[in-house]
Amino acid sequence: MQVREFAERVLFADTLEDKLSGPDSLEDDRPGTGLDTPAQPGRPTNLQFRASPGKFDFPGTSGLEDERRRAKLLHFFANHELLATELMALVLLKFPDAPRIFRSGVVQTLKEEQQHTRMYMRRLKQLGIEFGEHDVNDYFWRTISTVESPMDYVSRLSLTFEQANLDYTRFYSDQFARIGDESTRALLDRIYQDEIGHVNYGLNWFQKWKDPNLSDWAAFERQLAHPLSPSRAKAEPFNAQGRLDAGIDPDFIDELYIYSKSKGRTPSVHLFNPFAESYLARSGFEPNKQQAALARDLECLPMFFARQDDVVLVDEKPRSAFLAELKQAGFKMPEFVGLKEGKIPKDTDLRTRKLTDLRPWAWTPDALDVLEPLFGNVSGSLPEVGERWESQFQSLFSKVSAQKLLERILVEFDGDEFMASRLCTMKQVSRTAHSVSEALEEIEAIRQRGHQRIVAKAAFGVAGSNQLRLWEPEITTTQQKWLARTLADECVVIEPWLERVLDFSFQFDADGGQVKKAGLVKMRNDKRGQFQQSIWTPRFTQGLANEVAGILRDRARDLLGELHEALAGILADLITDTEFRGPLGIDAFIYRQTNGELRIHPVVELNARSTMGRLMIELMRRTAPGRSGTMELVGQAALKKSGYVSFKEYAAQLNSDHPLQLQGEPRPKISSGAVCLNDPSKATGCLATLVIE
Repeated sequence: MQVREFAERVLFADTLEDKLSGPDSLEDDRPGTGLDTPAQPGRPTNLQFRASPGKFDFPGTSGLEDERRRAKLLHFFANHELLATELMALVLLKFPDAPRIFRSGVVQTLKEEQQHTRMYMRRLKQLGIEFGEHDVNDYFWRTISTVESPMDYVSRLSLTFEQANLDYTRFYSDQFARIGDESTRALLDRIYQDEIGHVNYGLNWFQKWKDPNLSDWAAFERQLAHPLSPSRAKAEPFNAQGRLDAGIDPDFIDELYIYSKSKGRTPSVHLFNPFAESYLARSGFEPNKQQAALARDLECLPMFFARQDDVVLVDEKPRSAFLAELKQAGFKMPEFVGLKEGKIPKDTDLRTRKLTDLRPWAWTPDALDVLEPLFGNVSGSLPEVGERWESQFQSLFSKVSAQKLLERILVEFDGDEFMASRLCTMKQVSRTAHSVSEALEEIEAIRQRGHQRIVAKAAFGVAGSNQLRLWEPEITTTQQKWLARTLADECVVIEPWLERVLDFSFQFDADGGQVKKAGLVKMRNDKRGQFQQSIWTPRFTQGLANEVAGILRDRARDLLGELHEALAGILADLITDTEFRGPLGIDAFIYRQTNGELRIHPVVELNARSTMGRLMIELMRRTAPGRSGTMELVGQAALKKSGYVSFKEYAAQLNSDHPLQLQGEPRPKISSGAVCLNDPSKATGCLATLVIE
């Protein structure tokens, strides 16, 4: 029998007996002319594709102890094997001029796929159903039957779907072994060994045909066209050893392991723009050398806010080895898209893809400048640019908004004796000055109320900067010049400097005018008020000195919970006209009065953006229940103080002191240990670390 005759029978026969049988030997001296792809293969009536395929409900691993559910899963797999058989027959008919040795390999693989289908059919019968009792999926047919060359075929079938089967067959073999179904386990183990050979076969031809100037990975990624991407070539848990056994290069395996691109869900796009307030505070702002290094080092932090298949924009894509370490620690990988000179490249497919949302670190002009080319792709709502944005949205970043929030929360609890004994008073509310004379009057008024140390803050500015500390009894000439220079562009808020005992933040999510509580995070700041650490404990009072914990405790009242709820309501009113969406944070602290009594200052700063406190909440979602954690930003000064010459050396010691322990399968969570959140081998100015106790 000729190979062509055999392939035609496999592809077009309407009985399984004809589709799954064939002679032991075949000749291929009359391959014929190329066949146009038919709409679908010939099949028995009960195995034909639905007219409107829609989405099939994959059975999964739940309830495998039940034979009917087990059979439904195996029915799904049997159809995949039948589809592979038909697709290989199609390739033999579409490409009669392909190398004879290539066609011979396709024939051999086809016969093994026939055998796999028969094996599944026998096992289905043992479990009480016939092949054809359930609807069947045509996805493989739709995505592979359109192949345009043998190279296209080995890329799509051998290196994509059959490579993914190295994960699926190994995983499901373990699942059937777990429930004691040795017959099915043995079946899957046999198929697994054959799949290693199938992948190796496709890989060898792929390497013969690819551009010799490209690595295997680069050629593979370039070869696949929408809707396929390397994401389809793997599953969880990822089976690296099976790929090594198939002859795949370790670098290819690493790249595939960390690769992420949406398989259909429209992604959100994330961007790290940490100098939001600085851009607002000063026209033409440009980060200095130290700030630019920090932004470069930490630009991948939005990945911890992202869902799998989301996109993170970066100037430089993180190293595969670093991302592999994060994935092994249980973090999901987004897709990274590189910027060119701070802009979205014109040749990236991101400019044409449908998107769910745009999520910069902060919605400020610098983010708009980068993201504007994507506005037309977004299905959700976006902030409006222009004058309306300037007048309403921008106001959230002003310290005057925090001033109004504090006034409203104090009014909210006015007359509540319990809260009155614990909260600051209207005397601690900042005052706004629009001229030097007004500023001097407010400074004097605060001193008359008994506060000798005072701080003046620019309306726009990052915590710890753009502020003036007034410790001396008299205002100096230099200080007056700072006030005059700052007031020329914006107003200044003036408030008493209080002796902080504990810094913390209230975290929220805003969407569609609603504000929801996200959590409470403790912080450690330096003497200038600049962030150093975020601290999370299962109970907020855990680890606090008894004196500090004491003012937060009451048998009948949840003080911080009430404040959190009240602030959410006030924020909802504040953002109603702005259409703000995304994270919001309110910095707060506990301070000591001159008489030694502790009080709570519930609103110091309003952060209408992502913050390190909010990042801490996202990170703790990846940890086992009941764990405490500390996230720290280690700068050059702290690095040198610790006695290390590089962040890589510092990270090695940190990981040695806090070895990573994971628990849970198949998506483990961190039980204890340390994780570097940016690449220590590339960091030059800052290293972000997470330590879980």
